[in-house]
Parts: sequence; C-alpha cells; structure tokens
Amino acid sequence: MLLPNPHRPGRMALTDLPLPGGISPGLARGRVHEFCGPSRLAIALMLLAGTAGPVIWIAPSWLPERPYACGMRDYLHPGRLVLVRCRRAEDVQWSAEEALRSGAAPSVLIDMPAPPPLTPIRRLHLAAETGAGMARQDGRPAPVGLLLTPGDGGAQGVESRWQASPLPSPSGLLDSEGIALRLERRRARAAPPQAWVLCRKPDGTVQAREARG
Repeated sequence: MLLPNPHRPGRMALTDLPLPGGISPGLARGRVHEFCGPSRLAIALMLLAGTAGPVIWIAPSWLPERPYACGMRDYLHPGRLVLVRCRRAEDVQWSAEEALRSGAAPSVLIDMPAPPPLTPIRRLHLAAETGAGMARQDGRPAPVGLLLTPGDGGAQGVESRWQASPLPSPSGLLDSEGIALRLERRRARAAPPQAWVLCRKPDGTVQAREARG
C-alpha cells in the first residue's frame, strides 16, 4: 500500500528504506539519493545488506575499479547482484532510468564519474516514481536509486545527500572490532544536516551514535 509523503504534496511513496544503525528517517523509496566521499561504496553496501531482492549496479566500463561480487558476500549474496557496464556516460544515465522505471529491482546502484546536473536527476526521479507504480501492481517494494559520486558530490535535485569517510578502527584487532565510518547527512528534504559514527561489527550488526564536532 502506498502512503502519502507529506514532504512531496500530491505524490506517493512507500515505507522508507532503513538506514544502517537505525538512523532516522530512512531513505524515501521512489526517489534518488546521493552518496559521496571515500567510503560511499562501503555505506551503500551496509545499506543494501539490510534489503532483499536483486540489486542492479550500473557503472562506467572505463573506471579502473571493478565490482567483485564474491568480495561483497558479507553484505549481500553474489546471486542478488546484476552488473551493468556502460561504455559511455549517456549509457549510464539511460540504463539507470530504465532500471528504475521497470521497478524490477528494489535497489539500483548508479556509479557516476561526476555529479550530474539537475535535468538528469529529475529524469531519474520520474523513472523511479514510474517504477514505484509498476512495483505496487505486483506487490513489490518501490525502487530506490543510490547515486555514487566522487569527492563531495553535489548532484542537483537529489532527495538527500550523504557523505561517508573512514575512521580509525576502534582497535588494531580488526576481526574483533569491525570497521568505523563517519556518515554525514548533508542535505535532505525531510531532515536537517547531522553526522554519526557507524561501527560495523564482524557479525554484521551496525551501531550508530551521534558524532561530535
């Protein structure tokens, strides 16, 4: 059942996608959210670890990084991952729009070499809203777009922007203490800027506390 979203009059959205560590509010479905910073992929994987269903990952083929599904098995099963490699920047945009519009996957990861301007983001939002309607007909979760951008990001018109950076491990014994990240909510339609420290334990649980300074 679609519920009214008070932050977007006249539009509908499914229950928010929960953020790691219980950070509230979650990510509005049927919309596109930006993750930037050196740990953007790590926080995206933490987020996807709490989801179900296929994940479509769209990325430029010319970037040196190559997703390795088995290396992400602590976060999501490799069988959930659908990799789309694009030769041109416009192919990344087109593939992302089609993936969101179809509503076939509840999570669409979009790896961009640079923050896109306003018009492409608007097109992605419209595609995600169409996909939400398609998913509703089949009783599936509405899609959410996770846009990965380098540096400080800056894509115009995104529903929210998050910056993630690594922190020193709580202990030199990584196996016993896990990893730590600083997550900043830099922009959101429904919430003010805020920062947290996230600690992911070896058993996969994530704890969040408000960052100081």
